[in-house]
Amino acid sequence: MEIRRAQSNDASGIAKVHVDSWRTTYKDIIPEDFLNNLSYTKRTELWEKNIASENNFVIIAVNNGGQIVGFADGWKREDNLVENASDLTSIYILEEYQGKGIGKLLMKELFKHFIQMGYERIFVEVLEENKTRLFYEHYGAKLIRKVQIQIGGKMLNELIYEWENVDEVLQKLRD
Repeated sequence: MEIRRAQSNDASGIAKVHVDSWRTTYKDIIPEDFLNNLSYTKRTELWEKNIASENNFVIIAVNNGGQIVGFADGWKREDNLVENASDLTSIYILEEYQGKGIGKLLMKELFKHFIQMGYERIFVEVLEENKTRLFYEHYGAKLIRKVQIQIGGKMLNELIYEWENVDEVLQKLRD
């Protein structure tokens, strides 16, 4: 498994992982018609922009066959006004590759980047029904707030977590 920074020609592979992992991760959480209408083309356009943005750090997990099987990214959201802070904005892995340590590898690379950028605190937003929140909690994320958001016409609870010490998280990821 190779973990590396995404390049512009990776956008379609990331889009495929994004759409496919949303369809499995959010099945029975987000309305089915919303998930069925996700577009590889639109997600590819989104990831072309995300990769090109100098403020966004996008990394990918590539299997031995050269297929992108997971990705993660981090950047400071507009509503994050906390000094020396950033956001872990996504980690998605194809269902058949989950539980193999890829999420930990991706998160470790993100946190190395956060340290290089001088960030001291990191935030992540996750749907309450998404079991990924347990992964974040395992690595020390603390729940600080719950908000309601709407996706596909359905109101959902979104949990906002914070890591207050980036160095401690990276140490846990190394263990």
